[in-house]
Amino acid sequence: MLIVKYRNIFFAFSAVVLAAAIGSIAFFGLNFGIEFTGGELIEAQYQERPEKAVITEQLDTLDLGAYSLRAAGESEYILRVRPLEEAQREAVFGALTQIGDGQETVGTIERFNAVGPTIGDELRAKAWIAIVAVVLAIILFIAFTFRKVSAPVASWKYGLIAVFALIHDVLVPTGIFAALGYFLGAEVDVLFVMAVLAILGYSVNDTIVVFDRIRENLRLNAEGNRKEDFELTVGKSLGQTFTRSVNTSFTTLLVLLALFFVGAEVTQNFALVLIAGIVAGTYSSIFLAAPLLLTLEKWQTRNN
Repeated sequence: MLIVKYRNIFFAFSAVVLAAAIGSIAFFGLNFGIEFTGGELIEAQYQERPEKAVITEQLDTLDLGAYSLRAAGESEYILRVRPLEEAQREAVFGALTQIGDGQETVGTIERFNAVGPTIGDELRAKAWIAIVAVVLAIILFIAFTFRKVSAPVASWKYGLIAVFALIHDVLVPTGIFAALGYFLGAEVDVLFVMAVLAILGYSVNDTIVVFDRIRENLRLNAEGNRKEDFELTVGKSLGQTFTRSVNTSFTTLLVLLALFFVGAEVTQNFALVLIAGIVAGTYSSIFLAAPLLLTLEKWQTRNN
């Protein structure tokens, strides 16, 4: 199969993408939301919601620093902002609920939450724990599932390659989000963490489907006493799973694109992270994980 034959081209492309993603994260950094850094969340409700530009213009006069204002539901705005003094908070309430020179009251404050930095640190720690736990569970699951596969590549190495592919799948949307945070103020919040965890699950499923087909073909070769080159087995397995992987990802992307373009503004970043992650995950499962397995087998052969 061409993917196997020209795997070095795909490796080079992946290296460039990973370098760009890591560079974006290192240069721009991640714009953490108040759930992680501490701050305030204010929700205002309206009978007839004013234009976002009107509210933004009033907020910009208050010297709030970086903030996030998003539409929610049919008639709400949600503001996320740094911790405020009492006088600033009252001014923000007024900017959200009163507009025009006559300061006409058009809305009410429905919700106000203060998130301290201690809670933010706790949430950040729990987010990292959740991600590490998922990665370890994936390695153990693959090592157990492929425990009967010992040749030409040991079962635990399937797990390591799957985790490397997952790192690729997470770094790509994270790098994109770092750039969006720098230029457009996109925030890393709890929804971002949920999207990353969903990407981990989706991507590893796609990778396991390819690996499982390789395992099955190795089993059939052993039962039929056929001495088939591992490169041929990998190429054949990719050919058997290629259409399934692409079709599954395509149908998922259609739903996510609809959510991004038609859904509520509050879920747009969530959908965008998932879109980037699923594209990266589909690519890595087909063009990275299985070819890496073959490269590892060839390296072992040369050094034995």
